[in-house]
This record gives sequence, structure tokens and C-alpha cells, in this order.
Amino acid sequence: QVQLVESGGGLVQAGGSLRLSCVASGRTFSSYAMGWFRQAPGTEREFVAGISWSGSSADYLDSVKGRFTIARDNDKNTVYLQMNSLNPEDTAVYYCAARPGAFVKRIIHEYRYWGQGTQVTVSS
Repeated sequence: QVQLVESGGGLVQAGGSLRLSCVASGRTFSSYAMGWFRQAPGTEREFVAGISWSGSSADYLDSVKGRFTIARDNDKNTVYLQMNSLNPEDTAVYYCAARPGAFVKRIIHEYRYWGQGTQVTVSS
């Protein structure tokens, strides 16, 4: 019932910024908590950031706290990930995901719907 499409990835030098967007289609976007995950080559997919359905609370991977900010605009059916002070360790494919329910969870299997991903590459 929810289709997600990410955009905004690209190549950036270390210390730079990118803003990822995830546009959702479906009838109940505001009823889903949203998350961003990432996966680098040869690694497991990991939780990066999540936001409750109202946008009132958020959770972050420790290594991105203070650098990344997640936000959502339910009127536009869009969730964002603002990424500042990027470093090469942030290089990965970033995925948007939706979880039925109000609050964010870090477990991959809690998220029912996934986008196709957008590549973020940070050069040193």
C-alpha cells in the first residue's frame, strides 16, 4: 500500500553535504513511522535514522548523531535525510523504509515497505 522512491544521492567530497528525499505514494503515509537504512558493499544493511509518524521524535545511529537530521512533511508525503559533515565511511546505498505504527524501530524486519535505494559516495 506504500511505494517509496529515494532521490538526492550523488558524489560529494569529505566534509560536504547531501539531502536525500523519499517520496511515498499511498493512502496512509502519515500512519507510518519512517526510517533510513544504508548498506555498503560487503556489509549488512544498518539502521541510520528514523522518525515517528507525527515527526515528533527521531532516532539516529550513534555515528551520525549531530551530522544527520531526519524530517518529514506528511502533506507532501516526503521524508528527508539531511547529511552534513560527510566522511568516506558514510559511502553506501541509502534506503528509505516505512513501518506501520507511530514509533520508530531499528529492526529491519519491522519495516514493511522499501525503496530501491540511492547511492551516496563520499570522496576523501
